[in-house]
Amino acid sequence: MAETEDFLVRELHPVDDDIFKEPMRKRRRSDRDQRFRGFPSVEQSALKEYEKLESRTRRVLSNTYQKLIQSVFLDDSIPNSVKYLINRLLALIEKPSLDPIYIGLFGSTGAGKSSLINAIIQQAMFLPVSGESICTSCIVQVSSGCCEQYEAKIHLLSDQEWKEELKNLTTLLHRTGELGGEEEDAWDRGDAVEEAVWKLQMFYGNGAEGKSYEELLRAKPRGKIPTSRVISLKAEEAEELSVKLDPYIRTQRRDWDGGSTETHIWPLIKLVEVTLPKSELIPEGVVLVDIPGTGDFNSKRDEMWKKTIDKCSVIWVISDIERISGGRAHEDLLNESMKACQRGFCRDLALVVTKTDKLHLPEYLRERKVGNQAIQSQREAVLERNEMIKLQRNKILKDKLKRKLPADSRVLEASELVYTVSAQEYWQRALLTEEETEIPKLREYIRRSLLDKKKRMVTKYVTEAFGLLLLTDSFSCTDHLQNEHLHMSGLRRFVEEKIQLLEKAIDQCFAHIARPLQEGIWNARSSYRRILGACLVRSRGNQGFHQTLKAVCLKNGIYASRTLARIDLNEALTQPIYEQIDPVFGCIFSRSGKPTDGSALIPHIDAFKLSLQEKMTEIGIRNGWKYDSYKKSFLIQEISAILGGLEGHILRKKRKIYESLTTSVQNDLKPCYEEAAQITGKKACERMKDALRRGVDRQVAEGMFERAQERMQHQFQQLKNGITEKVKGSIATMLTLASSPGDGLYKELADVKSEYKEMEKLHRSLREVAENAVLRRGMQDFLLRMSPSKAGPPKQKI
Repeated sequence: MAETEDFLVRELHPVDDDIFKEPMRKRRRSDRDQRFRGFPSVEQSALKEYEKLESRTRRVLSNTYQKLIQSVFLDDSIPNSVKYLINRLLALIEKPSLDPIYIGLFGSTGAGKSSLINAIIQQAMFLPVSGESICTSCIVQVSSGCCEQYEAKIHLLSDQEWKEELKNLTTLLHRTGELGGEEEDAWDRGDAVEEAVWKLQMFYGNGAEGKSYEELLRAKPRGKIPTSRVISLKAEEAEELSVKLDPYIRTQRRDWDGGSTETHIWPLIKLVEVTLPKSELIPEGVVLVDIPGTGDFNSKRDEMWKKTIDKCSVIWVISDIERISGGRAHEDLLNESMKACQRGFCRDLALVVTKTDKLHLPEYLRERKVGNQAIQSQREAVLERNEMIKLQRNKILKDKLKRKLPADSRVLEASELVYTVSAQEYWQRALLTEEETEIPKLREYIRRSLLDKKKRMVTKYVTEAFGLLLLTDSFSCTDHLQNEHLHMSGLRRFVEEKIQLLEKAIDQCFAHIARPLQEGIWNARSSYRRILGACLVRSRGNQGFHQTLKAVCLKNGIYASRTLARIDLNEALTQPIYEQIDPVFGCIFSRSGKPTDGSALIPHIDAFKLSLQEKMTEIGIRNGWKYDSYKKSFLIQEISAILGGLEGHILRKKRKIYESLTTSVQNDLKPCYEEAAQITGKKACERMKDALRRGVDRQVAEGMFERAQERMQHQFQQLKNGITEKVKGSIATMLTLASSPGDGLYKELADVKSEYKEMEKLHRSLREVAENAVLRRGMQDFLLRMSPSKAGPPKQKI
């Protein structure tokens, strides 16, 4: 299989000395301290200890790698076992220090995402904000780094991607045939058409909406487009970069025709990356992502929108206080976020209610139904209302998550699922204290997330490195080469048997989805006409809707607007299937679950790993691995490394499996969408609807949902094959390595005893670092409990 890791086929190559200098080069203490300055002292100490462990481990690995390269550099034939070691060492040296933690702020227009980011990073007007209209027009990522200046990169659509959008925009605007007066009026009011006209005028100038695709290809854009399709900005101060950045990310008014060159290329922008210099408030390794709520008409931007949601390990659904109850957009965002938990990497989800300082006191007092204590001030009313919202929404959200996700999901263990924040009060402090705005609470959440991930990463890294140094040291030692003829045949047979059992266990695991999938297919067949009918009567009847419907057909059933709710016919038609399979699907891909029915995949792999490790120990005891205990330790460590890497492979495949139903339906309905998109002239909207109804009826009759079922099951089968191939290949290589007899070359390998001893000390210190962190946390919690609470702003009389 193409993705199977085969360390033996990696080309062995010496590398420049600079590779080894980087892990050994210590950061200046003042630089490191500045990076951690935003953390409380307890967390600072823990981070510094973990960073020190990682840095020293990288230095040991680099020294070992250099020694091995030098000892075999001139040899014509290098044993596979040594190649394996050298390539594993190189892979660990090149492994990133920490994969970024993406925290997605996912909300609809005007929800306050940009204002919230500004408050978190302590820059009041850094990203554009407006209380009246859409401000952020594209995905914006904000992180901190080692740069000295404030930096931004604006990524533009490629030439081919813009041509694809241009083709769709001009097709949408093109009309043939005669239109009645009512249809003529409706044409001018369509949201899809209005946005298409707006983009073309912005990019090419007034009158562009009346030109053909070919004419616009020859037309000169109003703005200058860099050949790299990336615009880089730098500034010494945050305010300076903010001014430069504003025209690129602020949604331009549709009635405005002036402005600079920057605003003219605005329709091309698909992503903006902003890097802050050594921020105290966003630790390096954390990326805050401002995600517009509904996606985009452009296929590439819409694909990026979905992928961005899926790569977030944390999603904050942002909704302002006045839209929290009964808003359809709010519910759509929650549903999309829960799908990200199913198909993506998301492990934590929370509802962040913004603008919670807003409250009309007389109205609140009139409707107030709780508590006997009299409200004395606006502040007391705001705090009481916010607490009520937290209690109510926390229960509603937890109930929703319980229905969709497995019972052992990490998000269900969270004590808080709802935050009530006020960015305005964070700056003004007229009603609330800094703590009561809950901005500090979100910052603490960010810090804890980074610290937890760093701890897991360093623990795994040091453990894996120690296993490799065990074996590397044994190869350079001549004391026990005569004792290396191990009895591996029994172990190989045991592994083969266990792999067969693992295949059966995976089959049984995946079989759990068969019945819900079949029930979902039945439900979809019986309800598809009702669902399609509901989708086709949206908006204001046919007024302004037939252009939107045409846009839906042009994009194969999907339409994403900046102002309307997202339309996805394929997803709507498959929703009855997902309602049946979601709970089971979540259990199958549960990472920490321990279900008793055998439906979870990861526990089967863990059980397989444990059985192999126990067998290693048993063979070691029976055969008296007195001198070869290093091999037992190495094999146990390598099994953990090999099988631990499977989890990432499984999670990457999960999205493709989950989306296979909607992808299958979309592919089957493509001819139907293409037919409807070509319809123009009188009563075009009704004729498009009829074409869609006929097309869907025909595809359902021909087995559209059943084909979707088969394709999902095929994806599950491919995942099983991929898992077993990776296990067979990697473990076979490992056992070959462990059973390699001494052939004389090992005597010539460099002595790495000093590196092994240092690595042994580092491995032992892992526990000490963890215990120190727990002790410091306990002391800090005790001191916080003993300290008096901070006073709030002066009370305001009613």
